[in-house]
Amino acid sequence: MRTLNELQASATALSLISTACGDGARVESLQAGASDQPVSHVLLHGIGSAGASWLEQLEAANRLAQSRRPRVIAWNAPGYGNSTRLAAECPTAADYAARLWQWLDALGVNHPITLAGQSMGCLIASAAARQQPERISRLVLFAPARGYGRADAAERERRRHDRLEALRQHGPAGLAERRASAMLSPQAHPDLIGYVRSIMARVHPAGYTQATEMLARGDIDADLATWRGPLVVASGQADTITPPESCQDIATRAGQPWTPLGPVGHGCPLEAPALVNAILGLGEP
Repeated sequence: MRTLNELQASATALSLISTACGDGARVESLQAGASDQPVSHVLLHGIGSAGASWLEQLEAANRLAQSRRPRVIAWNAPGYGNSTRLAAECPTAADYAARLWQWLDALGVNHPITLAGQSMGCLIASAAARQQPERISRLVLFAPARGYGRADAAERERRRHDRLEALRQHGPAGLAERRASAMLSPQAHPDLIGYVRSIMARVHPAGYTQATEMLARGDIDADLATWRGPLVVASGQADTITPPESCQDIATRAGQPWTPLGPVGHGCPLEAPALVNAILGLGEP
């Protein structure tokens, strides 16, 4: 297990770019792999996170650059890092998906990709698949957040209020102190928890607030109901944020089996990198 300093240094060493998407908007992203090849994978992070949560997958792409030559990009979602926030005060998953396609257009990605999300990123990925399914060769959802769009109004408002009140009371750094360990299993190494904490502590309140509004209105089942391509739904069996039974139900409703990732928590791309990389086709040869 790498130390916290080693993890942070590895993340800092990744290639970070900012792309103009039109209308003054920009999207920041981490890129890895064979830079002279077409983009093969696009990775979307969760609500309390950033592109650096895909560190293990980006590093795997760099290791494979001279053999299988993938090119992998992980965005900082609108309102995260130096990515421009969305214009709508209360955006939907469809709004995030529209920015995703705008960004990929700006990058010249006009061929089918593997689109993968983790947690909230799964809501965006599923909405993107509904909008432009022909541009996705495979949809991969890790620890998918379902969204509360189908909950009754009182439950939806309670969830929204609790998340925003915690942010108001504690700020990003305080929220990270309280929430980082819940992202991983009880067996997770303290340095890995520290890495998750360091990412969460840097979220922008305005971007987190917009993402919370989206999550409150999200309905992943509705978007997945339109998807007819290859789909993987996977999560850890120690995930208390999107529990296994919820992920199993999402998979079942979409007509697919659920893929267990072992006794790991919500941040499975960091805690179960070998299995996640294998699912994505980024595993060692």
